[in-house]
Amino acid sequence: MISKDQIELAIATMREKYPQARTSLVADTDFHFLLAVILSAQATDKSVNLVTPALFARFPTPNDLAQVTATDVEPYIKTIGLYRNKARYLVACAQKLVTDYGGVVLAQREELVKLPGVGRKTANVVLSERFGVPAFAVDTHVSRIAKRLQIVAADASVTQIERKFMDSLPPEKWLDAHHALIFWGRYWCTARQPHCTICPLLNICAYGQEQAK
Repeated sequence: MISKDQIELAIATMREKYPQARTSLVADTDFHFLLAVILSAQATDKSVNLVTPALFARFPTPNDLAQVTATDVEPYIKTIGLYRNKARYLVACAQKLVTDYGGVVLAQREELVKLPGVGRKTANVVLSERFGVPAFAVDTHVSRIAKRLQIVAADASVTQIERKFMDSLPPEKWLDAHHALIFWGRYWCTARQPHCTICPLLNICAYGQEQAK
């Protein structure tokens, strides 16, 4: 496992390479951002941003979405992977927001994860992006980088990865680190054909050193 100092160095290097790293999901309200994050599961942010303008215009509030069925929503998101399941999640989420929370997206993880389609990762993204609540979301990119750099063990769970970063970095750096890791995974340390031979982190990356042989 690499040290805490090396973790901080790795994140700083990623931020230097991608200083513009931030969420690319576009939404005008907390509710719409929540919907966008739900839609982004196993889909690219770009594909989500292509469908959300029409979706958001048709359903500006939780109450608007709560009054329709999933089949009414499907045409708006049919280009998104798993769109039928996601349509059901969106409607059910809106209904629970209306019935249990007065149509308000709360800045509390324990309440967010009660919403249909919302797991810990989605809740953490909403908390950090919309409410400024320190949280660390772990997606496939974050998980891959954490394991390749041996920040965590190869069999580490999502919760263990989240905890490791939270223990290694100050809370005010969690959001920037999350985005840096995502961009690093998207454009540099990709799932296939990572740029190991020219990677600035090669000296602390056992995976990269093996790939570069």
